[in-house]
Amino acid sequence: MTDATQSQKPRSQWFAVWHQFRQHKGAMAALILLGALVFFVLIGPLLWRIDPNFIEPNTVKMFKLRNNPPSFDHPLGTDQLGRDILARMMFGGRISLAVGLVAMLVAIFIGTTIGVLAGYFRRADGLLMRFTDLFLALPLLPLLLVMMMLFSEMVASVLGPRLGTFLLIVLAIGVTSWMQSARVVRGEVLALKEREFVLAARSIGTPNRRIILRHILPNVLSPVLVAATLGIAAAIITESVLSFLGLGFPPDFPTWGRLLYDGIDSIRTYPERVVWPGLAISLTVLSVNYIGDGLRDALDPRIRGR
Repeated sequence: MTDATQSQKPRSQWFAVWHQFRQHKGAMAALILLGALVFFVLIGPLLWRIDPNFIEPNTVKMFKLRNNPPSFDHPLGTDQLGRDILARMMFGGRISLAVGLVAMLVAIFIGTTIGVLAGYFRRADGLLMRFTDLFLALPLLPLLLVMMMLFSEMVASVLGPRLGTFLLIVLAIGVTSWMQSARVVRGEVLALKEREFVLAARSIGTPNRRIILRHILPNVLSPVLVAATLGIAAAIITESVLSFLGLGFPPDFPTWGRLLYDGIDSIRTYPERVVWPGLAISLTVLSVNYIGDGLRDALDPRIRGR
């Protein structure tokens, strides 16, 4: 095989997507920033070995540690109980990112399933879309607050306050966040099911289940990936709102939203206790949104060749 033949060898689709993604400077910067945040919350606790919930048992020492400014021993200072804010930021980031990721997976699974079924099966389209419209008409934040108030104690008594609250928040956010992805997937499926390769598969007697799994789902992957990135940002914000309102995780299980809630009473005297978690939430959401914007351009074949 000659060098000219090797140079003309077609590249894979994912290589082309990555090549186009790299052209988006904002998305690349956001990817680096998100990687730094993930490194901060995952690897940071291995280097900064301070218990985020440690409270000095000696009352005199505890009062001396309260609300300290940044120092060598505590780079981000301490809170009203003398706990290290840097350690709590690292631990809280793990929970916030985990909630965003798992809630996004729940929402994408529900939305993709309903979107594919509604777009492929004409009889189910009307019922599923009216069901989607019903959820879109609901006031989501009051609904989330009601769900947390009604079920938090019951779930916590069965699974424990930490695991129970985590599962309840993830399910509550996922069940109330799937509607946009369902509409996007339905529109893609309505166009795909009339394409030649789907009609050919149907003409030779291929079962609907196999058509959906082998031909429909791989071709709706692009909008699903974009919706997934945006869903992570929305889930992180929603969890932060719930924690900020005092209906999220317990105080000994901090998230970035919970840290905001704990610091709001002293925002005038110690504003840095609100600045750090607010900055972390803002940077995470901003980076995820930029990554979603870059993925949308990279997965669009009309833009990829430019």
